[in-house]
Amino acid sequence: MHFRADDLSVDWFTSSYSNDQGGECVEAGRMRDGSMAIRDSKEPHGSAFVFSAATWDAFVTAAKDDCFSNV
Repeated sequence: MHFRADDLSVDWFTSSYSNDQGGECVEAGRMRDGSMAIRDSKEPHGSAFVFSAATWDAFVTAAKDDCFSNV
């Protein structure tokens, strides 16, 4: 789902892959219901995407299993 980041009550944290040299800047925040909100740290008042806990967990598992290396 797509939301305005300002409309979400989330404590944002920066991805460990982000850096101050213009790297891929992603911030995330876990919502009360377990959903995960994701936004671009360069536009903190812009859009955010919210993924259900099950969808986010499946994505993280697939990433850890290197399922995206051929994409």
